Amino acid sequence: MRGFLTASTTAIKYKGLLATTRTTSPSTLYIFQRNMSESSKTKSESEWRAVLNKEQFRILRQKGTEPAGSGKYDKFHEEGVYSCAGCGTPLYKSTTKFNSGCGWPAFFDAIPGAVARHTDSSFGMQRTEITCTACGGHLGHVFKGEGFNTPTDERYCVNSVSLTFKDESK
Repeated sequence: MRGFLTASTTAIKYKGLLATTRTTSPSTLYIFQRNMSESSKTKSESEWRAVLNKEQFRILRQKGTEPAGSGKYDKFHEEGVYSCAGCGTPLYKSTTKFNSGCGWPAFFDAIPGAVARHTDSSFGMQRTEITCTACGGHLGHVFKGEGFNTPTDERYCVNSVSLTFKDESK
């Protein structure tokens, strides 16, 4: 599904399966499923505190944000895969990363089924929060229609703390 354009993504749990639906147009629907008993990476709050450092816990589990320009992946341009720092699920390919100048790593698309979207009405505004589909970890927000020259006209604005990186050449 390389080059997959995303209009909306929804994650649902049904009969022990995690189903992620993704539409690219009103007439197109893709469904990705994973068995929750095999792939669920959820933990209790105390378990998360034991495996995440303080800043990772604040951002991934408490929906925090790192200061703009402070993250190690903002100006990072190696080829590879960015994964969830909480559970290790691959989220983004470096081929979808671009320089938006926003101060956080920006991607124009996620690996299909890896990132869920939720309405975020905090701070008196409405935005679209993005989370890891596997563990629910907060990644950041996605914005549409900003005029970036990308295939999706979307900007996944992601906290570096929410990510790990694996070089594809190794």
